[in-house]
Amino acid sequence: MHLTFTIHRFNPEVDSTPYSQEFRLEVGRGMTVLDALIGIKNECDGSLALRYSCRSAICGSCAMTINGSEKLACRTSLRKELERHGHIAVAPLRNLPVIKDLVVDMASFWKKIREVEPWLVSGVRHGDEGSPAQVQGRANPQFHNVDACIMCGACVAACTVHEVSKGFIGPAALAKSDRFLSDPRETRSATGTRLSSLQGDHGIWDCTRCNFCVEVCPKDVKPMEAIIRLRRASLDRGLTKTGGAQHVLGFTALIEEQGRLNEAIMPLRVIGPSSRGLLHVLPLGIKMLFKGKIPYPFAHGLPGLSHVQALIQRVKRAIPPV
Repeated sequence: MHLTFTIHRFNPEVDSTPYSQEFRLEVGRGMTVLDALIGIKNECDGSLALRYSCRSAICGSCAMTINGSEKLACRTSLRKELERHGHIAVAPLRNLPVIKDLVVDMASFWKKIREVEPWLVSGVRHGDEGSPAQVQGRANPQFHNVDACIMCGACVAACTVHEVSKGFIGPAALAKSDRFLSDPRETRSATGTRLSSLQGDHGIWDCTRCNFCVEVCPKDVKPMEAIIRLRRASLDRGLTKTGGAQHVLGFTALIEEQGRLNEAIMPLRVIGPSSRGLLHVLPLGIKMLFKGKIPYPFAHGLPGLSHVQALIQRVKRAIPPV
C-alpha cells in the first residue's frame, strides 16, 4: 500500500525557517521507519539527509522524533505507529542544533559526556615498571544497566530541563557518571571528586524527575534512576550545601518531625538563616497564607506520627551507604 510521510525539512544553507514536506511511498509488511526513510531518499528525494549505520538498534545513529516521541527509526515499526497514531511524522531530535533535515549536531552532547570524565580512576598507573596488578574480586558490581547506553541522545532530546537550560549536563552524561559509582576499582577519593563536580549549577540537582528520559530510552538505561543514585551517594558523602540537597534533607526532616509537609517551614529549611533569602521568599509566604497552605501552628499533632517516624528510621537503616 501507499503511505504518506510528513518529514521535517531544513537546510540552514538555503532555508530561512524549517518546513514540513509530504512524501508518498509504497510500503510493505514488516518495514521500519528507517526502511521507509531510506526508500524516500532513494526513490523520491535524494537530498533528504538522515543518519544511520547498523540498522540493528546498536549504534544509536538513527535516533529521531517519530510522531512526537524520541525513538530509533531502525526499530520502530511502521504498522505499530500507524495503529497508534494514524500517520507518520518524522522530525530531528529536539534540543540539539539541526545540521540538515533529520541530522543533528551532537557536539554539545559529546562535550557534556567528556565533562563527567567517563573513564575509570583507579589510582594504578598502568605501564609503570613494577606497578602492582589490580585483582578484580569475585563479586559482580551492580551497574544497574547504565553500561547499556548507546549514546543515541534520545534522553537529552526528551529532557524538559535541557529544553529550558542548555547548560544542564543531561541524563546521558549523568548516567555515564553513575556507572563508576559501582565499580570497585575506582578509588574512594576519585568517587568523591566525581560527585563534588556534579553539585553545582546544571548538575544532579537540576533534574526535575519528569521521567521522560526513562520513557524514551531504547536500552532501558533509566537515566533518572541513575541521577537519584548520584544524589543519594552525594548525601552519604556529606555533600549537602546545595539547595537541592537541603530540599531533600529538609523535606525528610519535616515528615519525620511532624508527619506531614509544613510548607511554611520548608522554604526556610532550604535557604537557611539568610536575611536576603528570607526577603526573597516573603512574598511567597504571604500568598501561601491567603491560600490556606500554611498549617495552623497550634493544631494537635497528627495521629500515627510515631508509626511514620519508625518507618523512616527503618528505611534509613535498610539503605547501605555508598
